[in-house]
Amino acid sequence: MFGISPLVRTGLAIALMVLMPLGAGAQDAFKDFKQLDSTSKMPKLNAFIAPGTPPEGAKLRDVAMEAKLTADGTAVEDGLSWYVFGPIAGPDGKLPLIASAKGGPAAFQLAPGDYFVNVSFGRAGVTKKLTVPADGEVDKQVMVLDAGGLLLNAVSGTDARIRPDQLSFSIYSSEVRDDGERGLVVADVSPNTVVRLNAGTYHIVSEYGNVNAVIRADIQVDAGKLTEATIQHRAAQITFKLVSEAGGEAIADTAWSILTAAGDSVGESVSAFPTMVLAEGEYSAVARNKDKIYQRDFKVVAGRNTDVEVLMKDQQPQQPASAARTVQQVPAGTPPPPGVQPPPETPLPSYEQLVPQSGDGASLD
Repeated sequence: MFGISPLVRTGLAIALMVLMPLGAGAQDAFKDFKQLDSTSKMPKLNAFIAPGTPPEGAKLRDVAMEAKLTADGTAVEDGLSWYVFGPIAGPDGKLPLIASAKGGPAAFQLAPGDYFVNVSFGRAGVTKKLTVPADGEVDKQVMVLDAGGLLLNAVSGTDARIRPDQLSFSIYSSEVRDDGERGLVVADVSPNTVVRLNAGTYHIVSEYGNVNAVIRADIQVDAGKLTEATIQHRAAQITFKLVSEAGGEAIADTAWSILTAAGDSVGESVSAFPTMVLAEGEYSAVARNKDKIYQRDFKVVAGRNTDVEVLMKDQQPQQPASAARTVQQVPAGTPPPPGVQPPPETPLPSYEQLVPQSGDGASLD
């Protein structure tokens, strides 16, 4: 039976569809995808001798090799890369390459001795130590890759199709290193591309556009199976226009800034028709043209591509040059701030100034 057990993190939407399992025709299942047929078969390589000088008259032994996706599967007939290394590192610290081949099953002629054999199938691979005896039968070497395939795609909203040139995927290991980062397995994977990987869990990062529409998910790759995963983005493509009236022509030489509801800038452009892919949410579009600023708030709904028109009448209020000042009442007797001269005090009126004067000079007594 088919089976995929993806581990999808909180807040991420992902739909997985399992294709063909390993069995008698498992290799044919992988060959249905052109990416797996891109490597043509190469002729078998032979007559490679182990490092060092073999004894005089040393007999080269025929060594046959094949690789399988799973232990009980059939041999992989194409897309393999074989490498045979000597066991002793050279001055550069690397093992010397003795032989290589591409295609399906391989056959080498090797002198008796020890070797390391590596076979890779895309990003999947396995290494095995090989000892070639001087006498007796040499068994066929069977390498088990324990590998499967992963094909990625994405939609916006429920099922809105996304152009392939707007999508990219990066595949990371599931383990987090001590520095808090994950190991990158392969970057910039195009949609509908089969990636051959060792069985296990991988952390997938899907980017729609180049602003803030990013989805992450953990996906399980099973040995001998091709796993197809469709990731659901909560985003849409928005085109902006500054117009003098609704439905009017876009005004050129306009600089744009797109802000989130919290006021963070997520994108900028200088164009009459800038187009951005934005994650679902609320934003503000700020357009600057000829030293004037115009603004409009808008909302992005997943999967709903739309145009946002900013009218020139929607001008952002400017701070006047001579802004009104607020007069603050200061309690009497409060000392002025440092460096500020206190205002001159008005002297109190004298008694004579307060007493009304009569024409005859009579007093109040």
